[in-house]
Amino acid sequence: MPEIKYEIVENLGVLSETEKGWQKELNLVSWNDRPAKYDLRDWSPNHEKMGKGITLTNDEVAKLKEILGKI
Repeated sequence: MPEIKYEIVENLGVLSETEKGWQKELNLVSWNDRPAKYDLRDWSPNHEKMGKGITLTNDEVAKLKEILGKI
């Protein structure tokens, strides 16, 4: 399996933290040298390991903001 290259371009915020120090974070992340996208997932304290997450484009984040504004 090929290595996944990533760079956290900007940390936008932490939603929660587990007892073991993993944090659910919203970041701008560049995956495999591509333009950065919004990314929501769990990260280990040193950002060397990650959990499953979701990556969103600017348009998808705008739509999500619109939906969340209705609840």
